[in-house]
Amino acid sequence: MLTLTDNARTAVETLTARSGLPAESGGLRIEEQDSGAFDLALVAGPTPGDDVVEAGAARVYVDERTAATLAASQLDVEATGTGTAFTLNAQ
Repeated sequence: MLTLTDNARTAVETLTARSGLPAESGGLRIEEQDSGAFDLALVAGPTPGDDVVEAGAARVYVDERTAATLAASQLDVEATGTGTAFTLNAQ
């Protein structure tokens, strides 16, 4: 199952709180697109069938098609030239 680094947990918690999503169910949703890219979106809650990854107050929802692809991955946050970005690393 997908795991989160401490930096990713903090980022998801911060983004969820700042967006005004419900504290008890808001989180980040990851869905693989047909092109192989991943779509990340802040959502109020999971879609039926989503895997739920919780770390502290952070929740990440992974759609069922994507869950197998990311099963051995870790979500992290890295600094970039224009700010920060989520990254997926193999474990």
